[in-house]
Amino acid sequence: MSVTTTSVPALERGLDVLETLSQAPDGLGISELATRLSLNKNAIFRITHALTDRDYLERDPLTKRFKLSTKFLTLGMPQVGDVSLVEEALPLMRDLRDETRETVQLGLRVRDEGVIIEQVSGLHPLRIAVDVGLRFPLHNNAPGKVLLAFQTPEELAATIKRIPLTQDTSRTITDPGMLQEECERVHSRGYATDYAEADEGIHCVAAPVLSKTENLLAVVWVSAPSKRMPKSLFSSIGKQVIQCTEKITGRLIR
Repeated sequence: MSVTTTSVPALERGLDVLETLSQAPDGLGISELATRLSLNKNAIFRITHALTDRDYLERDPLTKRFKLSTKFLTLGMPQVGDVSLVEEALPLMRDLRDETRETVQLGLRVRDEGVIIEQVSGLHPLRIAVDVGLRFPLHNNAPGKVLLAFQTPEELAATIKRIPLTQDTSRTITDPGMLQEECERVHSRGYATDYAEADEGIHCVAAPVLSKTENLLAVVWVSAPSKRMPKSLFSSIGKQVIQCTEKITGRLIR
């Protein structure tokens, strides 16, 4: 039996541009895209401008480089029925921010990375702030550990075996067995901590947003300079973050 493949060249070239830019966090210009994709500049010009017009790409006015926009995040954001995760989470994230006075962030897993999909900035002059859309590893920070821990044991073991366990600070867990044990502790107590394991001087505490059937939907965490959120506060902040995520779950399944 023969299989007929239908080719749509214009669509395929557009997808090639998107996939190439997804691997270029600093963006690429028209000439660079043309070289990488072996296409002429006129074709790249038409594709990139069409994607920019639809808000799938952003172009830096100074460097003229194109980057993927955050629109892709909105396409993939979880919905529970007709209820939007972000819309239901934001008021409760603001409450948590007001309680802790620190930055509160919301993320989810995309393949073998986490990605930030929303944040509420802290109230201190010096606070943690990043761009929505930032991707982060799963092994060296509190939200990543939550995304690891709330898998099935089989999925957890396979993911740990697959992902790179880079040494980012002296406290980063790089031993697969130790990381698995840490994830088991995270699952048991309901929250994860980052004791300056990704970046020196930054701590965070995270908890899962679960569905009615206990499936992981997303993760919420508080990020702060280590001096304002020492290890001695992890337990109390962990309870606050869990209260926040449980309220989010309640709003999603009401």
